Amino acid sequence: MHTYTGKQKSYWIDTAPEASPHPALDEDLVVDVAVVGAGIAGISTAWELARTGRSVALLEADRVAAGVTGHTTAKVSALHTLVYDRLRRHRGAEAAHLYARSQTAAIRHAAAVVEELGIACDWEETEAYTYAEDEGRVDGLRAEAEAAREAGLPASFVTRTGLPFPVAGAVRVAEQAQFHPRAYLLALVDDLVRRGGAVHERTRVTRLKEGSPCRLTTEAGFTVTAGDVVVATHYPVFDRALLFARLSPRRELVLAAPIPADADPHGMYITQEQRTRSARTAPYGDGRRLLIVTGEYFTPGTGNVEERFELLAEWAVERFGTLDFTHRWATQDNDSTDSVPLVGLFHAGSRHTWVATGFGGWGMSTGVMAGRLLTDLIDGLQTPWGDLYDPRRVLSSVREAPSFLKHQARVARHFVGDRLSPASDTSFDAIAPGDGAIVRVGGHHCAVHRDDDGVLHTLSARCTHLGCLVAFNRAERAWECPCHGSRFDPDGHVLQGPATKPLEQRDI
Repeated sequence: MHTYTGKQKSYWIDTAPEASPHPALDEDLVVDVAVVGAGIAGISTAWELARTGRSVALLEADRVAAGVTGHTTAKVSALHTLVYDRLRRHRGAEAAHLYARSQTAAIRHAAAVVEELGIACDWEETEAYTYAEDEGRVDGLRAEAEAAREAGLPASFVTRTGLPFPVAGAVRVAEQAQFHPRAYLLALVDDLVRRGGAVHERTRVTRLKEGSPCRLTTEAGFTVTAGDVVVATHYPVFDRALLFARLSPRRELVLAAPIPADADPHGMYITQEQRTRSARTAPYGDGRRLLIVTGEYFTPGTGNVEERFELLAEWAVERFGTLDFTHRWATQDNDSTDSVPLVGLFHAGSRHTWVATGFGGWGMSTGVMAGRLLTDLIDGLQTPWGDLYDPRRVLSSVREAPSFLKHQARVARHFVGDRLSPASDTSFDAIAPGDGAIVRVGGHHCAVHRDDDGVLHTLSARCTHLGCLVAFNRAERAWECPCHGSRFDPDGHVLQGPATKPLEQRDI
């Protein structure tokens, strides 16, 4: 059993340059474009739009670049596990080619931005690998290498890598990159402000009225009027497009530990085996690199997260030797049911409302791509890959039906089954300090957390998004919705959407 003594915090947030605070919106505002959500997609979009001369407002419910993007593993890669062979088979070789072109263009654009603004963000060019240890997966890797090469990537199938353990095979793609994501994005935000952009933190948007112009309403009651609105909140906080039916949330754990520089595997590695295992390193100084390992994906609100951290730590130590973990955190991603992100007009009736979501764990390159694509679309420009990412795509939706139905069955299982769970019979006395449970009180499900001082905090267990029952994640001390991934702190405040309202307080 590994005893963890490091920080319960993202390394990127822990080591980023000090960020200038931005005021909460305290008056009505009129701009050309309002961007909701200040992760890599929202910041990239706002920055690109400001460069066209438009007035832009960037609205963030918490702090900029501190949500999902602040908890990523920060690989800037066009090799997205096994996407190219799937695209080639389901949407044709041209779709795979456009996907590769768009993602590669994003990587090169980000590199150019780093140079243009002189950003100190540990930008490093490196190689990306999708590997397998199981011989039974080799044929799939060969097919992916062939499809990626046909799509235009510098891809090859290899059997040797820089990992300190043997693999059965791997897809290798050169000319990829990695960086410090928060340092990169804080520099973009600073430049956005210099260009006249308005940035407002602690400004949660709760309502959207589409039209010409569009109007956003904040939790505090202020209105932002804009010609165009971009919803870049990772998981869309507005349900009118019903995209929640095409998005499946998953959470993955991350551990970081210093290793000697000469033990660096020199590359970014990922396998879909063992509920995903991923590894990369980052500069750490003093003859060392920081090994960052990721994996143990799970649906928010399910499973024992502490046990999953232990499994990931065991894997890392078994593969890389004795490690002293300095940081641990978790990241959250949304998978679209056809494996392609949704970037473009929000829904079939939209004219001035846009969305970027469903990045499937590859938000760094896709977020940069989304910023450029949405700017072109708002400009009225046609882009070669606009149709590929269009959220309104129809034929792809037909092909994704099995994944769609599987996702909806899982949601229905939680929506109905969790209400009948024996966990509802847990007593208050059984809840230990630091833990939480669902307790049935007077026929109602209550989310009850006991803090370290023994004080009980009691809330409604119904997620304020669509009413599924939340579950407690003890390792991160958060209530999580297994249906659509909303997360709340022990007092019920929203940590992560699509929910925009806190869990209701219960006085028992």
